[in-house]
Amino acid sequence: MDVKANSLYQEMQSMIGQTRMPSNELQPSNEINPSASDFSTMLKQAVDGVNGMQLESKDAQQRFEMGDQSLSLAEVMLTKEKAGIAFEATVQVRNKVLEAYKTIMNMPV
Repeated sequence: MDVKANSLYQEMQSMIGQTRMPSNELQPSNEINPSASDFSTMLKQAVDGVNGMQLESKDAQQRFEMGDQSLSLAEVMLTKEKAGIAFEATVQVRNKVLEAYKTIMNMPV
């Protein structure tokens, strides 16, 4: 599976924009680097979103196995595939971040 870097970057930028505080609110004075806070918030939301999709998939599978008539096999498989794709994308982003970190750490000072 190949994730398009540009679309992923744009999605991450939009998530960052959503997490920023309005300019009329006071920011804490003890915060040294506000972009680090934005990134950590965005990363936490992304991981929580993937976790939520996996929990939803597990719940749908259990309900279907217990005989819930409101779910079809197609719906269960669709939620399972969405959760799988989201997890794979998260792993690829993690690998790219680690690769970038290693590259930066190997740069001569």
